[in-house]
Amino acid sequence: RGLGHTGGTLDKLESIPGWRADLTATEMVDILADPKIGAVICAAGANLAPADKKLYALRDVTGTVESIPLIASSIMSKKIAEGTGALVLDVKVGSGAFMKDLGDARELARTMVELGNDAGVRTSALITGMDTPLGLTAGNALEVRESVEVLAGGGPSDVVELTLVLAREMLSAAGIDGIDPADKLADGTAMDRWRAMIAAQGGDPHAALPVARHSDVVTADRDGILTRLDAMAVGVAAWKLGAGRERQGEAVQAGAGVELHAKPGDAVRAGQKLMTLHTDTPERFDAARRSLGGGWSIGTESDTVSRPLLIERIVGDSR
Repeated sequence: RGLGHTGGTLDKLESIPGWRADLTATEMVDILADPKIGAVICAAGANLAPADKKLYALRDVTGTVESIPLIASSIMSKKIAEGTGALVLDVKVGSGAFMKDLGDARELARTMVELGNDAGVRTSALITGMDTPLGLTAGNALEVRESVEVLAGGGPSDVVELTLVLAREMLSAAGIDGIDPADKLADGTAMDRWRAMIAAQGGDPHAALPVARHSDVVTADRDGILTRLDAMAVGVAAWKLGAGRERQGEAVQAGAGVELHAKPGDAVRAGQKLMTLHTDTPERFDAARRSLGGGWSIGTESDTVSRPLLIERIVGDSR
């Protein structure tokens, strides 16, 4: 679930009409065992690492949510309890990530990889950049729409790149050779699996996704090159628009969020659309615009500085 500026995968997928995050252990196993599906995205049930919720509540009141050993143990306890054979972790770093510092991200990744391998799970981690928003959307239904575009063989190049990097790493971890995930996007196989997985969890993969009732456009104030677009600023704006929640249990808006029309390195003209803000509650626009204040820069091409999407790969001794 999302909290604050961080988006939650389950919140995003619940924008699909009928889709259920809460599966019983039996339902989960049955879907995974079905040769026509073989994939699940769901919430952790009460019988999966039940102590974790109690420990998280304790961390919350003791101010230790940001403790790297406790983050690592919370994440890995659930992965190991699932009976996982191989695991690939995508550890984000940058302004829009939980880990702002590369050293902290590296420590978290190494800790989780060591825990996994020590428990007999073939584990690796990819440290990937999140200074700039990934793709062209931040929200729930907006991001699902973009993900479906990728599965259809299109979508933003950075989302496609990260998707393929993670898929190839997972195939390697599972010991599968001779398959290129790019081919599976191109020939429709990935889309077929997506539709089967969504349908198995009660969703309608062909249904129209929710659209927010109101929109507001943010424009460039001058000509130049978009040299910086801060992922944290965009994430907070999406949260303020209703895509996220301030405290656990709050409802989120399926259609709320930010749609980007330019990324760093793109040439823009004064008055050109940079972003479109979406929400069902237009009184939120002012707070979202304040969150975006200072979140981007327009200059010359020489001002553009960015680190690669894939920063580092971390594996255990057994790899």
